[in-house]
Amino acid sequence: MLDGFKKFILRGNVVDMAVGVVIGAAFGGVVTALTKDLLTPLIAALVGKPDFSYLGFSIRGTPFPLGDFINACVSFLLVAAAIYFFVVTPVNALVARMNRGEAPPDPTTKKCPECLSEIPIDARRCMHCTQPVMGRAA
Repeated sequence: MLDGFKKFILRGNVVDMAVGVVIGAAFGGVVTALTKDLLTPLIAALVGKPDFSYLGFSIRGTPFPLGDFINACVSFLLVAAAIYFFVVTPVNALVARMNRGEAPPDPTTKKCPECLSEIPIDARRCMHCTQPVMGRAA
């Protein structure tokens, strides 16, 4: 029973996912602090109010704190923008830079010099016109 559990835990996907969750949680704290301590006060300096919690209305004595919903939406948009610009864009650029130097795969076919049809790279005769084919490149 423990053997199966050990195999499951030691597979690369489980360990990678666990590391991703831990790093994601830590990064979530950083982005939340960025939003709460820098971006929201910046918006408050521009708008003149610290947040939108003062907005709301009542219907038959039941309060509807619309400002809290607006605060949550603004916070979500700021967190999403921060993640996109500080994580997604740099990672995409890094992956593109790493993949830039990849060599194309070796060809598996070549053209017959007589009939110009595609044939396997190791073929000695064309399967279409039966002409002998020399070497790997034709």
